[in-house]
Amino acid sequence: MKLEFYVVDGHSYDLRPNSPTRDWMDQTPDKYAYRCLPLSIANAHGWSFHLEQDVRAFWDGGKGKSSLKIDKSQQMANVCASAFGDGILTFFIHGVFRTEPEWNLMAGGSPNTPCDFAYPLTGVIETDWSPYSFTMNWKISKPGEWVTFEKGMPFCSVFPVQREVLQTVDPVIKPMSSDFGLNIEHTTWAKERIAFNKDLDMPGTDAREEEWQKNYFKGKTLDNQQGTETHLTKLRLKSFRTENIY
Repeated sequence: MKLEFYVVDGHSYDLRPNSPTRDWMDQTPDKYAYRCLPLSIANAHGWSFHLEQDVRAFWDGGKGKSSLKIDKSQQMANVCASAFGDGILTFFIHGVFRTEPEWNLMAGGSPNTPCDFAYPLTGVIETDWSPYSFTMNWKISKPGEWVTFEKGMPFCSVFPVQREVLQTVDPVIKPMSSDFGLNIEHTTWAKERIAFNKDLDMPGTDAREEEWQKNYFKGKTLDNQQGTETHLTKLRLKSFRTENIY
């Protein structure tokens, strides 16, 4: 599948695959956050634009565009602005993405990347036909505080999504007891989880030795069978390559 980014001539971007690591996860005791495989897989889900220098913004709580002050150098003049008001900081993407037919592009914050006093807004763009660029917007959440978007920070993350797939989903809620096998497996797992967590506090136990249950991480069922042949413990995306067609 192709994903192409046509950057406007004269502009350049630090656009690269999302990293599976996060600073805050590195700082957890024994880096235990990485034991949560869904977090690590989500971290690497997509590609991000990274800032080339700091951007600082201050919202006074007002509704107008002028209520948001941006402290930036002339070099950043075409990078961001107060375009909507209400404490929303807009980053410009000077280019157009192209996806294959019937594929959109989801754009938002880099997964599991917090920012003090601001949160990213998410958009979905039809990139198989649109010649229009889009913007990445952040909502300042606390008036009266300077918010710093640091150099190197991923300010916009993107990945393709199928346009119609969600509308084909037939969502159903069922009682667990309606699936005998699943009910047995889940009940067994829940009991084992409670016992495991209790034993973690007791020296000399198997749980204390193992430190954490690894069934899901390894893609194994309770009876140590492979859950699926496509189980992932790592997600490594290709980098954008540069093509000069002249």
